[in-house]
Amino acid sequence: MAAMSMYDDSFGSALKRGYLGMPVALRRILLLNVVIFLVQSLLMAFGGGAIVNAVIATFGFMPEWSTSLMQPWRLVSYMFLHGSVLHVAFNMLWLWWMGRPVEQQLGSRNFLVIYFGSGIGGALINLVFSPFFSATITIGASGAVFGMMVAFAMLFPRIPIMLLFLPPIEARFLVAGLIAIDLLFISSADNVARIVHLGGALWGYVLLKMYFQGYNYDLWIEQIKQRFRSRSPRGSSASTGSAKSRPASGSMGRGPGRPVKGNMRAVTDAEIVEENNQGELDRILDKISKSGYEGLTDKEKRLLFELSKKN
Repeated sequence: MAAMSMYDDSFGSALKRGYLGMPVALRRILLLNVVIFLVQSLLMAFGGGAIVNAVIATFGFMPEWSTSLMQPWRLVSYMFLHGSVLHVAFNMLWLWWMGRPVEQQLGSRNFLVIYFGSGIGGALINLVFSPFFSATITIGASGAVFGMMVAFAMLFPRIPIMLLFLPPIEARFLVAGLIAIDLLFISSADNVARIVHLGGALWGYVLLKMYFQGYNYDLWIEQIKQRFRSRSPRGSSASTGSAKSRPASGSMGRGPGRPVKGNMRAVTDAEIVEENNQGELDRILDKISKSGYEGLTDKEKRLLFELSKKN
């Protein structure tokens, strides 16, 4: 019994450490989705199916202009409802695998803008194309997750992804293949919101490209936050907007809230690498295959990002 108690404590501690070790925004999104789905499941198990259906009817996204205008909360709330265990499991697993390095690279606020921007954008594109397809209520985080997957593939295009029964596939090819599948089956009656997937992927691409061009969503959020507090931002490095802190187009440093002008560019230590680029990339990819992405040092992660862009 004592040994079993020690095992339970060890497992619980490891689980807690793993959860707390995740970036804060990703951690909260995963927790909220899982908790809401557990509540849905418990209600269904104890005869509360009518309640669950009412919640979906109230908070799911309905691709109708009148409903979207009068009930705009649906553009966000639909992302936290799921229809089955597989539905929520696949969405959260993809988000966990690919969202973590994206948030670590961009920061929590920029991560949240891309995540929710992709989810909302996917719903709006579904709304635009609803006259050409069957308009049914939509639930699930798939649009936001597809946007995050595109962001991951843009940031780390050559990182190999291991899937069951398949050889390692570079992130850029894997994500492109998933998008191609949705395009092929866009007219199928399989109850999958493929327009939302494609719309989320498109907005993930657009939002990250804007970030590369110098648009800092982190700064925008801070400015909105300060306005609500009725005071101007002080002592914040993001509010200075100095030329020294402006990143080059495509760099991952946090830039000001507008594109960099002129020929100014920030030089990082990764950009010094010249002749041995391919050798360094091969070494880092080999390390990932042995110990995973988390086995990389912060310097190796930055170097991987820079080399991936150049190759």
